[in-house]
Amino acid sequence: MAGKNESTTDREIKITRVFDAPRNLLWSAWTEQKHVINWWGPTGFTNTIHQMEVKAGGVWDFIMHGPDGTNYPNKIVFTEVVKPELLKFDHGSDNPNDPGRFKVTVNFKVIEGNKTELTMQMIFLTKEARDLVVEKYGAIEGNRQTMARLEEYLKTMTL
Repeated sequence: MAGKNESTTDREIKITRVFDAPRNLLWSAWTEQKHVINWWGPTGFTNTIHQMEVKAGGVWDFIMHGPDGTNYPNKIVFTEVVKPELLKFDHGSDNPNDPGRFKVTVNFKVIEGNKTELTMQMIFLTKEARDLVVEKYGAIEGNRQTMARLEEYLKTMTL
């Protein structure tokens, strides 16, 4: 019998990275359209943001444009927002039956000095959905590239 504490290890991607930036700055980079548009996505990607309302129930509707010209429509619905420490959202597309939908939790934790540890956990509906995203879309490497772009962008920001 499955319980609420069922392991999600085989359905998740988890990334932890320490940024040399204060938590409030990292929070702004993640939650303000004027910043997100500059770093979101792997190397070579750009974004068109149609809507970004960072609050519980708010929607972030955007298109990621791949360097090869492919467009990737995305829709995020925020389920919990605790400034400046936690974002929870459902990530998918406009298709409610999208098998690639997944839940995301992003924690912003102050560590030594002005550094912030960011932990992002993505939980997919099935192991197969997780494996598909990893194999077909290179999700793990794409996330590494996205975090590297964020790190570079943070150097241009001030509080």
